[in-house]
Amino acid sequence: MPFQLSDGKENSHNTNEEKIYDVFYPKYKLSDLIVSEECLNQLNSLLSRIRYHDLVYVHWNLSSVLPDQQSILANFYGDSGTGKTMAAHAIANALQMPLLIVNYAEIESKYVGETPKNLVRLFQFASESHAVILFDEADALLSRRVTDMHSAADVSVNQTRSVLLTQLEKYKGIILFTTNFIANYDSAFMRRITLHINFTLPNVMLRQKIWEKYIPSQMPAKIDFKAIADGYEGISGADIANAVVSAAFAAATEKRDIIPQEYFERAISDIIVAKQCNRSTIASMKTRTVDANYVYQQIGTKERGSSHAIY
Repeated sequence: MPFQLSDGKENSHNTNEEKIYDVFYPKYKLSDLIVSEECLNQLNSLLSRIRYHDLVYVHWNLSSVLPDQQSILANFYGDSGTGKTMAAHAIANALQMPLLIVNYAEIESKYVGETPKNLVRLFQFASESHAVILFDEADALLSRRVTDMHSAADVSVNQTRSVLLTQLEKYKGIILFTTNFIANYDSAFMRRITLHINFTLPNVMLRQKIWEKYIPSQMPAKIDFKAIADGYEGISGADIANAVVSAAFAAATEKRDIIPQEYFERAISDIIVAKQCNRSTIASMKTRTVDANYVYQQIGTKERGSSHAIY
């Protein structure tokens, strides 16, 4: 490969010597995922589209009647902590390809015109590296374009979206997106995505498997996996992992020889309460008007204009 990785990853280089993305060895395999059967089937379907592309489009001559899909675009959407990023690692692992992870904040520039240039460099580097591209929290980049433009910042946002659409059309490779907010996607991006895979919160059977996975045999835990899986709904795999860590450190701090079930229950209950408070706060927020000068000051531009409503 045209690049070397050390200690699991190496920051990419670009002409400005600034980090705009990271290249990783994939950390997970498909067998590491605890997701619904439907989700797993869709992930295998995605792999089939990649592995059998030449058979279908070239040898079976599908390209004679339908456009050859040179790129594969897949979107992983669903609640936070349900395994979307882990699945992206697993896909890259199955294909024996490195994973190039992009966060919008890392390619965005406060200088007008730089973000589109960063995108072009990103796709060029990914092509040279034969890497799977992952746009994490992609709704920030794939959101709806501004139709009522009042500033250079608005123009820049639309320019970035246009450049991205062009790059997606030209790119020959695999691109994955993850989001908790698929409703924010622009329809132009939705049309270009080959496959949408929904990552749902685990049911009781999957929750039990996740609890069992995250409590190793060496951990002195006294826990009824079935009972705790059945007793706490609406939680993600990440919630369970965080609860295990909290319970373990609480017991270690108190010098307990055994971690009782109540420690795990207390930890997951705290997480559930925090999530409920978060949802309630968001739902009760009112629209408020702020001065545009303040907004532009925060995003690093000098544009001036009328007040903007924010949520």
